[in-house]
Amino acid sequence: MHHHGYLWIGAKERFDQEALRRPPHPEPPPAGSRPELIQRYREVAAEFPTVDLPPLETAYWLIKPRSLVRGTWDEAKEAAAWLGEQLAGYVSRFASKGDRDTTRLARLVDSAADQLESGTDVSQGFYLEHSSYLHLALVTCSPNRSRPELACPVR
Repeated sequence: MHHHGYLWIGAKERFDQEALRRPPHPEPPPAGSRPELIQRYREVAAEFPTVDLPPLETAYWLIKPRSLVRGTWDEAKEAAAWLGEQLAGYVSRFASKGDRDTTRLARLVDSAADQLESGTDVSQGFYLEHSSYLHLALVTCSPNRSRPELACPVR
């Protein structure tokens, strides 16, 4: 078991494009469906695996391009330390004063290490200044607990 780190930062309105953050339904619309429904299904099916937007279900980061992996660690504590480094780098930009609390952030990092040790993925999100959003994820791989059918993007 190992862990991959992902980071996305961008406009909150782009983050809110949930159709591109959700995998397409396993079966396409039935024949005779409205053309716009079929076209939208095709767009989502083509874009979901490649778009850099964070997936609604954290495990689906594993099907995204390998270039989006920000780091890979064999040890949960190392992966959690990366999370802590990212939080420290962005903390001054957090929109909420409560999110800047360093004691709270240290607890998030400790909790992340515990979650990863048990094979659970970690996902954190923070509103930043100027209507931006920061998403950080640590995904357990080989196998992923919630989606064991997803292949490792790196190894």
